[in-house]
Amino acid sequence: MAKKKEEHCECEKHCWHHKMHGGGGAVYGLGFIGAAIYYIQTSTGFWMGVLGILKAIVWPAFLVFGLLKSLGL
Repeated sequence: MAKKKEEHCECEKHCWHHKMHGGGGAVYGLGFIGAAIYYIQTSTGFWMGVLGILKAIVWPAFLVFGLLKSLGL
């Protein structure tokens, strides 16, 4: 079997995307944990805690909505 020809970047400016990945998942994960803790602590019952977990999953949507609302857009 023939080996696949490996593609290498010849110039650093063309390879910026190889060096800048990750990080976004960590921010989302920490935000999820923080939001889940907040929503669970403020829940008044079991089902409100479950709803809090679901809200914590989509916390970026709440963040963007609140930001746009405060800007009047």
